[in-house]
Amino acid sequence: MERTRTRAGAAVFLMLILGHLGNALEVPLDPKVLEELAQPPTITQQSPKDYIIDPRENIVIHCEAKGKPHPSFSWTRNGIHFDIDQDPKVTMRPRSGTLVVDISGEKAETYEGVYQCTARNKHGAAVSNNIVIRQSRSPLWSKERNEPIRVQEGEALVLHCRPPAGLPPPIIFWMDVNFQRLPQSSRVFQALNGDLYFSNVLKEDSRNDYICYARFPHTQTIQQKQPITLLVLNLDAVNETVAALFNETDFFSDGSVEERKPTFLIPSGSSSSKMVLRGQVLELECITEGLPTPEVSWSKLSGEFPDKRTSIVTFQKILRIVNVSDADAGEYRCTAHNRLASIHHTIRVTVKAAPYWITTPRNLVLAPREKGQLICRASGTPKPTINWAMNGIPIENSPEDSNRKVEGDTIIFEEVQTGSSAVYQCNASNEYGYLLSNAFVNVLSETPRVLTPANQVYQVIRNNHALLDCSSFGSPIPKITWFKDSQSSTLEGDPYLLHENGTLEIYVAQAFNSGKYICVARNTLGIAENHVYLEVKEPTRILKQPKYKVAQRNMNVVFECKVKHDPTLIPIMIWLKDNGELPDDERFLVDSDSLTITDVTENDAGTYTCIMNTTLDHDSASAELTVVEAAPTPAVIYEQPDPPTDLELTDMKPRSVQLTWIPGDEHKSPIHKFVIQYTDSLHDHGHWHNLTHVPGSKTTAHLELSPYVHYSFRVLALNAVGLSDPSNPSHMYKTNPAAPDENPSGVKGFGTERDNLMILWKPLSGLQANGPGLQYKVMWRQKDVDKNWTSVTVANVSKFMVSGTPTFTPYEVKVQAINNNGIGPDPAVVTGHSGEDLPVQAPDSVQVLVLNSTLAEVHWEPVPPKTVRGHLKGYKVSYWRERSLHKHNPHRVEQQFLSFSGNKSHGMLPGLQPYSLYLFNIRVYNGKGEGPASSNLQFETPEGVPGPPSFLRITNSNLNNLTLEWGPPNDRNGHLTGYILKYQQVNNSNELGPIEELALPANKTSVTLPNLKYSTRYKFYFNAKTGQGAGPVITEEAITIMDEAMPSRQADIATQGWFIGLMCAIALLILVLLIICFIKRNKGGKYPVKEKEDAHTDPEFQPMKEDDCTFGEYSDTEDHKPLKGSRTPSNGTVHRDSSDESLVDYAGGDGQFNEDGSFIGQYSGKSSIRETAEAHSPVNTTAMNSFV
Repeated sequence: MERTRTRAGAAVFLMLILGHLGNALEVPLDPKVLEELAQPPTITQQSPKDYIIDPRENIVIHCEAKGKPHPSFSWTRNGIHFDIDQDPKVTMRPRSGTLVVDISGEKAETYEGVYQCTARNKHGAAVSNNIVIRQSRSPLWSKERNEPIRVQEGEALVLHCRPPAGLPPPIIFWMDVNFQRLPQSSRVFQALNGDLYFSNVLKEDSRNDYICYARFPHTQTIQQKQPITLLVLNLDAVNETVAALFNETDFFSDGSVEERKPTFLIPSGSSSSKMVLRGQVLELECITEGLPTPEVSWSKLSGEFPDKRTSIVTFQKILRIVNVSDADAGEYRCTAHNRLASIHHTIRVTVKAAPYWITTPRNLVLAPREKGQLICRASGTPKPTINWAMNGIPIENSPEDSNRKVEGDTIIFEEVQTGSSAVYQCNASNEYGYLLSNAFVNVLSETPRVLTPANQVYQVIRNNHALLDCSSFGSPIPKITWFKDSQSSTLEGDPYLLHENGTLEIYVAQAFNSGKYICVARNTLGIAENHVYLEVKEPTRILKQPKYKVAQRNMNVVFECKVKHDPTLIPIMIWLKDNGELPDDERFLVDSDSLTITDVTENDAGTYTCIMNTTLDHDSASAELTVVEAAPTPAVIYEQPDPPTDLELTDMKPRSVQLTWIPGDEHKSPIHKFVIQYTDSLHDHGHWHNLTHVPGSKTTAHLELSPYVHYSFRVLALNAVGLSDPSNPSHMYKTNPAAPDENPSGVKGFGTERDNLMILWKPLSGLQANGPGLQYKVMWRQKDVDKNWTSVTVANVSKFMVSGTPTFTPYEVKVQAINNNGIGPDPAVVTGHSGEDLPVQAPDSVQVLVLNSTLAEVHWEPVPPKTVRGHLKGYKVSYWRERSLHKHNPHRVEQQFLSFSGNKSHGMLPGLQPYSLYLFNIRVYNGKGEGPASSNLQFETPEGVPGPPSFLRITNSNLNNLTLEWGPPNDRNGHLTGYILKYQQVNNSNELGPIEELALPANKTSVTLPNLKYSTRYKFYFNAKTGQGAGPVITEEAITIMDEAMPSRQADIATQGWFIGLMCAIALLILVLLIICFIKRNKGGKYPVKEKEDAHTDPEFQPMKEDDCTFGEYSDTEDHKPLKGSRTPSNGTVHRDSSDESLVDYAGGDGQFNEDGSFIGQYSGKSSIRETAEAHSPVNTTAMNSFV
């Protein structure tokens, strides 16, 4: 049985595939299941309700939907069917309802109106929101001529902006002719309507370039109002002007400016009202005039401001509350005062609400004769009206159904019937807006099916929890039961927990929990089951940990790390030094259970960690190495010095004192230095700290002291051996308190939420406080906006939270130390930012360039900095393989993420699968998180080389042929064009013969190789190829069957009579020749074999000399002799090589030759003849021996 394996961590992913959460049936995400299921349409993407278009670009109105079968699309415009075929400028994208309007040569305003999309198939119809298309407008300022404005110093003034009405409304700001923002303050400020208000004018306000700018955000255009000239006249200038007109010398009695009580300019009177919608931003404005400039403050008469949603901006003139709720209704009071008077204005705020969802209707999948209900609950002020429709038609006008009943915000279904599938629309509306939601009722009859892959193997470490998945689908909803091995009882109760989605959990897995588990899914229509396997592994444990080592330089060190692990898991040992990789040095030798460092140096000191990893768990242990100098053999014994004595304090001043002492005995090792320590009995009693040190030749030290400390001192002596014991403490010396000498360090300003600023610092220690009553004055102001610092004094803390700040705005902060004796020095200013919020814009102009089959490059346009709303961290690309372009490869979705730090505009996507369809999107992220994703784009990777064939098997091994079978690659990566088979012989010494190559077509899965050599090992190399080349090779070896008939044939020949007679004749001839040679030798003849060997130059063959009966060269090396006492195999046969076969065919037939070509019987002696014959003759040796 073939099994697929998974790690224990994958069980978490399996729980996400399908969950039976409640009574409603969830449609699985498995595409194989979805392809077979009927499904009414569902709107998946649509344009916003209020869609403002750019008149310079084509209009794209989105409408995407899914369903089975795929839905068709239609549109209405202003409530009337919109026939796109009648307008050549309008096209609809294929398999989509998205409209694209080509506005070239047309005015965009022609296509303004209310659009609605309908997606329909045979199971129902879903509708989009009403999409109101309006053209953005950025009109020019009307031409005007602004006369200079003359105003008396101290009077109030309003410079009107009155920008042209645009869509959407413009953003107003005032600048000078050099495009620099005009300075604003509590006296001069911009109101919400864009006008510039002066509570009172000063002489320095005179200038001729007050310019109002209107920026239209949709078209990114800026319009400019004509400059306004302001002339501020003081009383002396007014007297001169009036005197010239009326011939009087003095019109006003003196030149002083008269002060005025505060007066409200906006809003007027003592009370007003304001209405705001829930979830929007409430802005209350309070603009006053007077001299001196009035100060404004805010309060709520009916409660408190919401802390995290309230901010007071524009120099206290505007109260802003974001994300308004019903609790924000009530009376708000604005108070303005100067030294002459105080006035109040009360604003009554009422909160209304457009409809918002309480319960959104959810898709309903029911089996025939089942019950169900759709619930649509919304709230708002006033209470919204609920209206139902079916397939886009008001439900009261739809065909009646006795099994359906509408009760206000709920539709109840009783015993639904096959064919009653439909899409229902719920519309909740009041005078401030509407909500529209589609929910389908899909009536299905489906037998159970288990979606979890069969024979899945789960591996888990003992004592961990195990999750066995059983994802299923069916209608009615299947009931899941579990069984183990061959047990008939269901798995319920301790230690098992059955989750609603079918997953079986084992709290603490033990070895006995291993085995086969059967999951059974059952409903009224049928039953399905699946088998999975659980393997409980032993944990990885370090039995012998490395120990602390002290080694002398140039010595060797061994750290041991003996580990126990589950034998079925593959362990990997890793050594680290100081949490980093080991140095690339051959002195570091890593063994299976140890680390050896040879010739250690000072640089080798540190912490060494051994980590044993398996595929399921790991364990680690650490030890420290200390390297010391090699200790020389001392000539004398040295000791550490004795402690100093007789400590005395002299020359005592507020911030210093003189300390003297008498050194102790050096013990034959000179004192290098004295270390002076102190303890503070006021702040840190009992803890000694190093204060300073002096050379060993001195016995006095001048000590610099801090205020408000109760000092006691002691002295230690240091020589080559080490530190002495401490001396006895000196008398206590108390310094007087003083103002702080320093401020807190590490001052930072950052936000933890989008509307706050956290100011953080490192508090002063008791020694740094310089006195009692330590506090911190925390100061902050908005950079380049506020001139005055806002401050608060705190104690016993190291942070302070400023609430109600605008999102990601630069602030200047500083923290000053204060105690009862005064304040610290002027603190340094640090710039920080208030809290970040999620980015609001997705990158656009996204493009992709496919570089090769595994690498693509993506480009995008960086988002505007203001939309980041935080510190730009980078861009994240999400990409996944949607499917293979080859029909044989499986569908796989493996989402991956790549982050590109900084303000990048492109990046590489490596490791792609060739010949695949990929989807990706890009989003920007800051310190708060990620912004919205760009639209999904797709690209295709070209063909690549294929993966290895899935298997290669040897079947039908015969005498001289073999059959090979194979499977195509799991990853084809393109269209297979064929296979390449190479093979070669392998002899007994593993030497390889020549390679034979064979090209095979792509549609073959087996081949038979004929004409192979029997009883021979062959090695095969096999790979697949596409148009891009050949893929990786897999290998296999096999041996052809031995020819069993050959030994029997040899035996048959050896027993024939003619063959025995021939052998006897040859033996007799050899015997005669030996006798002749023996006789001649006894007559005094020589046997000069050695001389002949030295004389001959041809080692291959030397003929016999008839005159002296000598023979040619004979090689007597041991390689050519058989072992003494050796015998042929029991069947009496000897395998022949090529030289033996040539002797059989020898034409003369008078004798046999050795391998070097010499005769067998060239040397006398029966033993030589016998040994040579046994080694080389393929005949029956028993017959030969008996003959001799």
